[in-house]
Amino acid sequence: MRPSLTFLTRLHDTLIDPERSERTFVTALAVYTLLWTAYGTIAKASQGLHPDMTEMVAWSRDLAWGYDKHPPLGAAVVWLWFHIFPLAEWPYYLLAMLMPALALWIAWRLAADYLDGEKRVIGVALLTLVPFFNFHALKYNANTVLLPLWAAATFFFLRSYRTRGAGWAALAGLAAAACMYGKYWSVMLLAGLGIAALIDARRALYFKSPAPWLTIAVGLLALAPHLLWLAQHNFAPLTYAAALHAAKPFGESLISALGYLGGSLGYVAVPMLIVLAMVKRSPGWAADIMWPAPQERRLAVAAFWAPLLLPAALAPLTGIEITSLWSMSAFTLLPVLLLSSPAVVVRDIDATRILSLAVALPIVVLVVSPAVSIIAQRNGPAPAGAQGRLLAQEIERQWHAAQPQPLRFVGGNADLAYAVVTYAADKPRALPGLPPPGDAALKSAGAVFVCFADDAGCKAAAAATAAALGGGPTVLTTITRNFLGFAGKPQSYAIVLVPPNR
Repeated sequence: MRPSLTFLTRLHDTLIDPERSERTFVTALAVYTLLWTAYGTIAKASQGLHPDMTEMVAWSRDLAWGYDKHPPLGAAVVWLWFHIFPLAEWPYYLLAMLMPALALWIAWRLAADYLDGEKRVIGVALLTLVPFFNFHALKYNANTVLLPLWAAATFFFLRSYRTRGAGWAALAGLAAAACMYGKYWSVMLLAGLGIAALIDARRALYFKSPAPWLTIAVGLLALAPHLLWLAQHNFAPLTYAAALHAAKPFGESLISALGYLGGSLGYVAVPMLIVLAMVKRSPGWAADIMWPAPQERRLAVAAFWAPLLLPAALAPLTGIEITSLWSMSAFTLLPVLLLSSPAVVVRDIDATRILSLAVALPIVVLVVSPAVSIIAQRNGPAPAGAQGRLLAQEIERQWHAAQPQPLRFVGGNADLAYAVVTYAADKPRALPGLPPPGDAALKSAGAVFVCFADDAGCKAAAAATAAALGGGPTVLTTITRNFLGFAGKPQSYAIVLVPPNR
């Protein structure tokens, strides 16, 4: 037997062995996380950090119970993480990959309630073939934070519904609150789980028990600080969301809903096609997979479908455009949906092939990661990410050439400001998208405003703000970042330096 097959056979056997499965799965998950972290670090080396990631760093410098765009959990996690690790790209990609890793571990635990050992292993292996759990997860933002949170809320809800125990109910409430602290999109999960509870045949037993009311009470109590912040700030994130996602005509929102559904199913097409090939055709097999008759399986399937389909149903009615990327946290129960039916028969060869794919994918992408970074460099990566470190160094050089005190505030173009505050040694605060410190504090500390040289609107706004603070010189600079001998594209910037005015 070939060594690779021997390894896969041993891996398979230990994963289905009750005494060794947990330790083996955690070890495999750790290797998975490190491989994808290495891929992200190498493949994105020429691109720098995405603006979504530097935005989180900027928010973490101003911890609050909420922000104008999103709730605070993502930024709080970044704050904690970079008090443990240095603020560099590889630890950030490690943090990003911990989100799907935790989600996969929760999916593994959840699957044990519905699948035998063989299908449980295959189900989680199939999830690793979904781009949401690797490629997309490498961009840490409010969406990736939801991966483990939705998984935990779903797991605790199902346990609470089945057992009606106080402990599981309280955990479900805490997880629900954590989801809302991650992103308001989580209301789709909570509403979807509520729908699943209402359509289940055992709903009377559940709602007559203390469990749902304990879940609601704990959730509201945990959310209370954020709800108070919302009231104090005139519900600013909701105003932002309403302005950003203004109502569209019915036709446009319907098209976006169809695109959301098509894109979401497209992301999980590989696992679906693999399972379809394993189905033993018999009367009613499709219905047994998609909407089974047994109560336990139907509850789980309803908890899968409701949060996924609810946005598509609401979008045309509300005129909101939605995107399939927002469904990335909705697939924890995909293994249960696809594999719990007796119509799905798993052969030894099927298990070996699926494990082979799951093991090979991160290794193959790691091998090609240098080529990915070179191709990105030759295509011209976004300057805010690729040149962020060099831009921060140039801004600090100019700032400290004029005054000795640290740089405290950076404004101007939001993406550029976030990149500068991420990489700058002085660890300044960003001005865009955050509560302003006030004119007195700005005048006392001074500030820098940075714009693309060809962005007339940004430069005009920066000049006006600088004049109100006492004025300062504008410096034009051009930065070119070369990578592994490949020339980068030059980018010009306008930098307004406003010195302290005491």
